[in-house]
Amino acid sequence: MPVTGRGPCGTCAPALRGTFKDTILTHSDQPRPLHSRANGPLTGKVRVPGDKSISHRALILGALAVGETRISGLLEGEDVLNTAKSMQALGASVERTGDFAWKVQGVGVAGFAQPKAALDFGNSGTGCRLVMGAVAGCPISAVFDGDASLRSRPMRRILDPLEKMGARVVSGGEGGRLPLTVQGARDPLPITYKTPVASAQIKSAVLLAGLAAPGITTLIENEASRDHTELMLKHFGADITSTKEGLHGRRITLKGQPELHGANVVVPADPSSAAFPVVAALIAEGSDVVLSDVMTNPLRTGLFTTLREMGASIEESEVRGDAGEPMAQLRVRASKLRGVEVPPERAPSMIDEYLVLAVAASFAEGTTIMRGLQELRVKESDRLEATAEMLRVNGVKVEVSGDDLIVHGHGHVPGGGLVATHMDHRIAMSALVMGCASDQPVTVDDTAFIATSFPDFIPMMRSLGAEFS
Repeated sequence: MPVTGRGPCGTCAPALRGTFKDTILTHSDQPRPLHSRANGPLTGKVRVPGDKSISHRALILGALAVGETRISGLLEGEDVLNTAKSMQALGASVERTGDFAWKVQGVGVAGFAQPKAALDFGNSGTGCRLVMGAVAGCPISAVFDGDASLRSRPMRRILDPLEKMGARVVSGGEGGRLPLTVQGARDPLPITYKTPVASAQIKSAVLLAGLAAPGITTLIENEASRDHTELMLKHFGADITSTKEGLHGRRITLKGQPELHGANVVVPADPSSAAFPVVAALIAEGSDVVLSDVMTNPLRTGLFTTLREMGASIEESEVRGDAGEPMAQLRVRASKLRGVEVPPERAPSMIDEYLVLAVAASFAEGTTIMRGLQELRVKESDRLEATAEMLRVNGVKVEVSGDDLIVHGHGHVPGGGLVATHMDHRIAMSALVMGCASDQPVTVDDTAFIATSFPDFIPMMRSLGAEFS
């Protein structure tokens, strides 16, 4: 183990090693507009970046484990790299050993050291909220900060259960907004907590704090959210169980104060990133695209289920798994899509994919109704309104009714619009996908933020035949 201490008297983090110190972690100060236009079929085989959810959790649990964790396929986007940087600031040794290959030497549960400076998560709500949970179980204080977009996003839903466990918010903005200072619990308490909404971030923060608490921490969900934290905790040696609760919910119990052991983690390709080339291939006539090693966890594949209901040709092969996470090769061919109604209970399994689903719905014949999208209003932007506006400026008839999005498809999209991204990487990528098959080019006002989750999106799409200029 590296020389670190427990609590505020711990030693400072070790110096950066490998090429981590040379990685750019900030957004561009200058907007990077881009035009996307139809250029015939998309063809080829690609692997999208490693899953962002798994990458964050592998770094955090590696830092909380005893011994060495080896991670391959890590997403090297800005969001994840900022989580890596925060783990080092908290005392873990973090080293890049090769392309997408990382090594973490952990400090043990509740072993984080007092950071010397604020933990800056850039644009990453996931990294920030999960690390809040991990810090809440340690007897240290830490300042959490981010960019203008992250500072505008509420953190109160994360802080409420953490305060019940003994953590305190020393200072912060209205509604628990960043920058804020969290004082971790010296003697964290196990709790039974029912999440107010289906949120993997709330659940994960409570479970990560619960690692340091004696006894049993119980988390109850009415709607099951993505279960990556539970699967990875088990992979690292935690005593955790998940049982059915009601019709769609789960009850998760975690025994506190385990000694997590370092583990090897293979990060599958991110289904949220795969969503963009998948939809592009479906709407660009004559396309035939293969994507390798895509995660097929059923709590993450709501988009693929919905697209198949719309008539999409998406075939799975070469199915395998690692650390409890299934993955497969996907072959996607251009398809005639039809409008469908997407039930609200599917939202947790595809909450990040509604933007690009709205693009697919624009090219479908008939009306697509997406229900229960309230969580889109507290993402990097108000994604519900931003998605509707992206469609409107490109000639698509769309309505927002409460928390429902209704798209009236006519088999083609006029295009020709300028899309405001609102510093949101998924809006930028969704608009560029739309331009791959629209009648007129689609222009995006700024693509700089794509680097937060999918640094090679533009060159990868170009390699398949997309025309971005």
